[in-house]
Amino acid sequence: MMKIEILGFGCQKCEQLEANVRKALEETKKKAEIVKIRDINKIIDYGVMATPAIVIDGKLKAFGRVPEVEEIKKWL
Repeated sequence: MMKIEILGFGCQKCEQLEANVRKALEETKKKAEIVKIRDINKIIDYGVMATPAIVIDGKLKAFGRVPEVEEIKKWL
């Protein structure tokens, strides 16, 4: 199963990113495990300097912004 990690500290943008991920999954009818990463050391391990960030199956896709649903669907 696909694993999607949302890196951030629970801010409004992080919540919006999670909502966009869930909508993209729903629209593409794909399933994924969604994990929220709030540990600063794990976030730094990905090389992320600004949150929110999204990691799909271990690959950093975006950070410091909230990708739109259509963009996330392309990554899935």
